[in-house]
Amino acid sequence: MPSFFSKLPNTPTSIFSVMSSLARKHNAINLSQGFPNFDPPLVLRELVFEHLQSGHNQYAPMPGLPELRAVLAKKHFLQSGKQLNPDSEITVTAGATQALYTAITALVQAGDEVILLEPAYDSYRPSVELSGGKVVAYHLQQPDYSINWQDFAQLITDKTRLIILNTPHNPTATIWTQADWEQLEKLVENTNIFILSDEVYEQLVFDGKKHLSLLDFPKLYERGMATFSFGKTFHSTGWKIGYCLGADFLMKEFRKIHQFNVFSVNSPIQYALATFLKNPDNYLYLADFYQQKRDFFLEAIKGSALEPLNCSGTYFQLFDYSKVKPNMKDTDFANWLTTEIGVAAIPISSFYTNPEYERVIRLCFAKTEDVLEQAAKRLVKL
Repeated sequence: MPSFFSKLPNTPTSIFSVMSSLARKHNAINLSQGFPNFDPPLVLRELVFEHLQSGHNQYAPMPGLPELRAVLAKKHFLQSGKQLNPDSEITVTAGATQALYTAITALVQAGDEVILLEPAYDSYRPSVELSGGKVVAYHLQQPDYSINWQDFAQLITDKTRLIILNTPHNPTATIWTQADWEQLEKLVENTNIFILSDEVYEQLVFDGKKHLSLLDFPKLYERGMATFSFGKTFHSTGWKIGYCLGADFLMKEFRKIHQFNVFSVNSPIQYALATFLKNPDNYLYLADFYQQKRDFFLEAIKGSALEPLNCSGTYFQLFDYSKVKPNMKDTDFANWLTTEIGVAAIPISSFYTNPEYERVIRLCFAKTEDVLEQAAKRLVKL
């Protein structure tokens, strides 16, 4: 047999796959993996079918359908005032994870250091390592998962190539403030550091707060890229379609890789989205839609010993379980909750390089009210 060396020797099966499998095995309500249990808007589905039937079934242009990129440029202009060139600054991708991977591959070279803010979405680290980069982890501060910018600055070296941020943040459901962005802008000024902003939950910001994007900070946009997800926005995670925005010189490098690992994204859905996104009402309602689900779930779970943490965005809610099983690690607690209580959760330690076991779990409330109510009935027994 030939010798074989893994490029990711320390990377296990994703925690999302593990917990979803455990949920199926024990017939538990799956609030672990981040996907809705309801369909995309009917109008959008009808548009997809219309374009399937009308012959839009061959390759789309490599960067994405021009009509869709033009609509996206207008959307972001309305939101941030940033005028994007749809021909050179927007690329449609096969989901946000592909966009993240392609951006990291374009920016990171062997020996480069990449700063992650942990807990962090689990695809960042392997993407960095596959490019030969070294991950440098900054631990967000408990209990509100904030950033101490003086401590963060200590991680910057002459090898720092990229900082990856995520707002609204998965898994903590926090959002970046104006002050956070301004501190970052000051920190990277006169450096060769690039910024990658994961903004897949951009529409899901609650309690009257506003999503601040990389596009709102021109000096950062000049050295950055941002990723977005139609799947997260329109309850269609199985469609695997998203997009990346970036300064034209960076997008040029992004597309060099994109053309060989994906080339182009499915045509009928791009045509459908190009029509659907022309009406801002088709996405501006989402903050209220998901805030109602958050509030419904929190009201239904009152009486449980699980303590909810602040949730400003995304469709995830963190809970401190210290009053339920104070001496149990979160991985063990998530397994116990799934097998004994019948509700599947994600342990927060799975989002760290070196698990901290904070006695915190993540539950997804992107579910219909009957499912949330059923889960709450089980959880209030704790």
